[in-house]
Amino acid sequence: MTSVVLDASAVIALLRSEPGCDIVQGAIADAIITAVNYSEVLKKTIERGGTGEAAASFVSGLSIAIIPFDETLAAMSAGLYLQTKEHGLSLADRACLALGIQRNCKVLTSERRMALPKLSIKVKLIRNAH
Repeated sequence: MTSVVLDASAVIALLRSEPGCDIVQGAIADAIITAVNYSEVLKKTIERGGTGEAAASFVSGLSIAIIPFDETLAAMSAGLYLQTKEHGLSLADRACLALGIQRNCKVLTSERRMALPKLSIKVKLIRNAH
């Protein structure tokens, strides 16, 4: 049973052993990620000088289910726009939140702005607020 949806920032924290990675590691057995956020993990890895293949292999080794960004999730993500625009949430942020809402799961992220909108799910920050 899925209990948590990972934002790209949570997977990257685990990949790079960044602060908060212990929280992500503790939830990994029951975690899922959207294909949009998976793409963001690969892109950010490439952007930082790594390879997409290495990041893909790392994620594959975690056995995280990658959930397709289908018509339903696309519509849900778009529907979150008005609620999230003042906080500057991206499509990837909204895709992650939409999957959390669809599956009634909490979301793990390092992005503080994702916890700002009032939603029907819990958004847990993997790093302490400063």
